[in-house]
Amino acid sequence: MDTPTVFAGIELADPDLAARVVDGLQRVERLLDREVISEFPFVTEVASHLMHAGGKRFRPLFTLVAAGVGPRPDADEVVTAAAVVELIHLATLYHDDVMDEADLRRGAKTANARWGNSVAILTGDFLFAHASKLVAGLGTEAVRIIAETFAELVTGQTQETVGPRPGADPIEHHLRVLDQKTAALIDTCAWYGGMFSGASETDTKALRRYGRAIGVAFQISDDIIDIASDDSGKTPGTDLREGVPTLPVLYTLADPSADPRLRELLSHPLRADDELAEAVALLRRSPGLERARATLASYTGTAQAELETLPDSSARRALLSLSRYVTDRTR
Repeated sequence: MDTPTVFAGIELADPDLAARVVDGLQRVERLLDREVISEFPFVTEVASHLMHAGGKRFRPLFTLVAAGVGPRPDADEVVTAAAVVELIHLATLYHDDVMDEADLRRGAKTANARWGNSVAILTGDFLFAHASKLVAGLGTEAVRIIAETFAELVTGQTQETVGPRPGADPIEHHLRVLDQKTAALIDTCAWYGGMFSGASETDTKALRRYGRAIGVAFQISDDIIDIASDDSGKTPGTDLREGVPTLPVLYTLADPSADPRLRELLSHPLRADDELAEAVALLRRSPGLERARATLASYTGTAQAELETLPDSSARRALLSLSRYVTDRTR
């Protein structure tokens, strides 16, 4: 039996689906390369920086796979839409790195570290402009969708930056940020995939609900991996060291019966290696981590339930493999 093609956790067991997606990704790549070209070579260089620094192209991949639910999965509009969501994603990375004062992204120096904040912000704006130009060719409905998505992305980033209001539930706030900052764009990938492949409105809405749930689940799994995994390629406790709130930490802080020493450690960023190692060890045995796993299971269960409403197809089976992967990667 041939080994199935796997991209970013999505198993493309059907050779025809795999061939279509590979061809679609190549078409997306050519379109992206064309869109970052400027008459000013410096702009082209900076705009190409993150695009060629690696990355899984998860959002265009997701769009192309979701399009398999409709009768015209290889339509030119699907490929254009897949390029649009990737340009939006890349643009947000330039802006995020400025806000986070990040030095590295995908193993390369960030644009802000290399050329300064102003250049990085302007490059993000350049990519947003080119995404807008592409989406304009897809019609007014597509423009409205991406405008609403962009508003959600900005709102999610703002909520994360400002933090929960006094008296608000930090856990609900965290999940809302994940929904707006990450899942909103995955929702749009699913929407575009169904819409431009000719899927029914009912099936497209199911795809969108799947995208929302799997988008949040992916971020929760990242939260869990930061604590529980030794072989993810990410040093355990990276978020703890930087004081970034994650779901296991928030559940622990909300639990008055949690280990007092662990609550003390989690009350501040953990710069010292010995305190970080102690906190990771305690979190791995904590109810907070188990509650985070249960929340992850709830979101992946919701995602799988939405897929069950769709007609059987190789695309649906591929999306089902993604929901399994999101859970399996935390073990």
